[in-house]
Amino acid sequence: MYQRILLAYDGSESGQKALLDCRDIAQWSQSELYLIAVMPSPAVYIAVDGGFYDSGRDEEDKQRFKAILEDGLRRLKEAGRAATGEMLVGDAVQEITDYAQKINADLIVVGHKHLKGWAARWWRGSTSASLIENAHCNVLVVITH
Repeated sequence: MYQRILLAYDGSESGQKALLDCRDIAQWSQSELYLIAVMPSPAVYIAVDGGFYDSGRDEEDKQRFKAILEDGLRRLKEAGRAATGEMLVGDAVQEITDYAQKINADLIVVGHKHLKGWAARWWRGSTSASLIENAHCNVLVVITH
């Protein structure tokens, strides 16, 4: 049985499907739920005359990821499941695996959408594949097409 389940939630269609599956697994196993939203590190924009940091855009991103986290927590609460939520900043794979170790998670749940075409898959990379390689616990990848 799973004691602690970590869901990395991004608000996407595949993320919402993972949220539903995670909720069902948690209910079945009576486990604690943890929900995280990982915001990429703030970007530095490079211009001809040098780089600059756009703090306004960073604040917009923070608000967007907080809203994603709150949406996930609300959906779980409406389904009768309480969860601990936290927004993290950094590389998604690193933040997810570090947080999973911190809470001693038994299972990480992520959503994944199949991308059409080899170029799209190559360019985007796969967070779920990297998680499988780096996680200390089981990883459930919920797929949408």
